[in-house]
Amino acid sequence: MSLIKSISGIRGTIGGTTTDNLTPVDIVAFASAYGSWVRDNVTNGSNKIVVGRDARLSGDMVSSLVMQTLVALGFKVVNIGLATTPTTEIAVTEEHADGGVIITASHNPKQWNALKLLNNKGEFLNAQEGNDVLKRAEASKFTFADIDSIGAIEINNSYNTKHIEKVLALPLVDVDAIKKANFSVAIDCVNSVGGIILPELLEKLGVKNVLQLNCEATGKFAHTPEPIPENLVETAAAIRNNKVDVGFVVDPDVDRLAIINEDGTMFGEEYTLVSVADYVLQHTAGNTVSNLSSTRALSDVTKKYGKEYNAAAVGEVNVVTKMKETNAVIGGEGNGGVIYPEIHYGRDALVGIALFLSLLAKSGKKCSDLRKTYPEYVISKNKIQLTPETNVDAILANIAEQYKNEKVNTIDGVKIDFAQGWVHLRKSNTEPIIRIYAESSSMDAANALAQEIMNKIQK
Repeated sequence: MSLIKSISGIRGTIGGTTTDNLTPVDIVAFASAYGSWVRDNVTNGSNKIVVGRDARLSGDMVSSLVMQTLVALGFKVVNIGLATTPTTEIAVTEEHADGGVIITASHNPKQWNALKLLNNKGEFLNAQEGNDVLKRAEASKFTFADIDSIGAIEINNSYNTKHIEKVLALPLVDVDAIKKANFSVAIDCVNSVGGIILPELLEKLGVKNVLQLNCEATGKFAHTPEPIPENLVETAAAIRNNKVDVGFVVDPDVDRLAIINEDGTMFGEEYTLVSVADYVLQHTAGNTVSNLSSTRALSDVTKKYGKEYNAAAVGEVNVVTKMKETNAVIGGEGNGGVIYPEIHYGRDALVGIALFLSLLAKSGKKCSDLRKTYPEYVISKNKIQLTPETNVDAILANIAEQYKNEKVNTIDGVKIDFAQGWVHLRKSNTEPIIRIYAESSSMDAANALAQEIMNKIQK
């Protein structure tokens, strides 16, 4: 079964049988459920829904089905075409739309696609809203518009430019410093929409020397699209061999940003947010937020400036909620997701690139030397396979009880903070496993922390 329904949308593999894969029938049903939810719950009154997509091979087919379904429900669809996830989020608010649909499976391989759902603020639906959409899809009872009330599709190709203009207008984006630094920059856009927008962004930032890797938006991904070290071996070699100052790698929908040093070593996805937060906090007093599975380095950097760090449950919508609660000036996730409220509440690799280049230019350091200025932590990622009958909640409660004398957080599974690191246990929503992430100052130490917990679970 390769169809996964969650509060954030629906994703699955193209082809196959209905209800087991992402087929046209499933796409229409889910788009209908979302459209009916918007009609019943959003009071904007614009009757508009924005649709954008990444460049994956099935994108045109899926977006056509979604848009025509929304037209059948009576909506005016603003089709912004090939666009990043953050670009689509910005378009929702600029259009004063009632919502938005992003056609992207993010870092999943080419056979996958998905519908990601936005509210009228250009933010992902919360749990209650997402569950309402799921129930409507399950009931599969919709009322469509009559012939005099059907909607229409408006094509608007201006939002890449508008997104870039908003990034350039940020006070902390120092175009003059970036121009003066005369950086040579490599970008790997994994054959998706980053290849359309990032070269233009860098040109406007004054970067004249750009090495473009996999920037043709064909949807034929040159490597596994998740921007993690094992998928970036050839990219790192190209950066090292071409003697560029820094490399940026994005996923297909450009909401995650990985940075590669000038010597081909990884800056570390966890440290994308850490470095950008450091730059923001140098100029803006305020708090920070990341999810429970993200590096402790963000907390360390935040405390350096005398401000407060808070952890949220895993998931962008949870991070955004916590950021609003705590008036955070910067936040995000350790997977390279930077959320900067000054522009919008969504992970945005364009913002990450512009702020990081401003930091790098002003630091006067090589990229690898800048990385050395941050606390050194390593995360070990593990999982334990269980039987479907296993009571995972009981196991997590037992572990929390055993470590009650440590700092324990139970808002999302169980996270135990030790002096030398932390361990975070979460149950999967889709399979009988417990994910166990551990962080410490070395991989050996992180593995030891994780193994200690895994041994207790196995008992």
